[in-house]
Amino acid sequence: MSASIQPSLAPAKNLAVAASLGRSRRRGDVLARGLSLAATAIGLVFLVSILVTLFYKGFNAMNLSVFTEVTRPPGSNGGLLNAIVGSVIQVALGTAIGTPIGLLVGTYLAEYARGSAFGGVVRFVSDILLSAPSILIGLFVYSLLVLPFGGFSGWAGVAALAIIIVPIVVRTTEDMLSLIPNTLREAVIGLGAPKWKMIVLVCWRSAIPGIITGVLLGIARIAGETAPLLFTSLGNNAWSTDLSQPMPSLPITIYSYAGSPFQDWIELAWAGALVITLAVLGLNIAARSLFSGKK
Repeated sequence: MSASIQPSLAPAKNLAVAASLGRSRRRGDVLARGLSLAATAIGLVFLVSILVTLFYKGFNAMNLSVFTEVTRPPGSNGGLLNAIVGSVIQVALGTAIGTPIGLLVGTYLAEYARGSAFGGVVRFVSDILLSAPSILIGLFVYSLLVLPFGGFSGWAGVAALAIIIVPIVVRTTEDMLSLIPNTLREAVIGLGAPKWKMIVLVCWRSAIPGIITGVLLGIARIAGETAPLLFTSLGNNAWSTDLSQPMPSLPITIYSYAGSPFQDWIELAWAGALVITLAVLGLNIAARSLFSGKK
């Protein structure tokens, strides 16, 4: 009698164990989902509060003189024209210098140095630069280009920004090229094309949306850097486009004005922060619109 009952109890026991495991997994899923949603909500609260504060105070301080007048003493209705132009020049030149270097280094790591010891060293150094505090890069350029030449200059600021953007472009380029199937490379090589032409006409063309995204991330990073410019281009309250002399920039002006006791300077600092935010946002939207169909 007991021998006949025992086999019938086994399926019921297995079903009970499966149901218990199912309930445990559902509870774990609900807990993980709840924690994820809570973390997302907390992050969004801080992000939205920052953006709302920035847009509210920035738009209240925004007027035509911000873009048409240079920085002036407090109470003189000055603007940020010289700082905007100085930032555009330094960021543009830093991007123009750093992007080709990062693109070529990333291409070397993805296409030529896979599995090599030297490639591992280059990748390690690039990762260190990517995570290094920007103030250390500013100090490095200060000792390399400011002290030996006896003064601050826009070129030193450009060099610091170029060094910051290089590892960002390196990482993005290597990652994007690594996603391209090897079969595509083999097909191009099999048709008799040299490797450099395969990289330029096939790999770069396929990875260009991701590479552009990396460049935009680099521009967003260097556009708001203050510490490196304090040690290199220093800043200038007058109109200056001479790269051999101290050059104004928006981050330094914002840093100086935000902590001042003068209300008009504080308002200009908020306006400058909004200008940087809108410029980076506009670049990202333009790039996404331009490359949205090229995948």
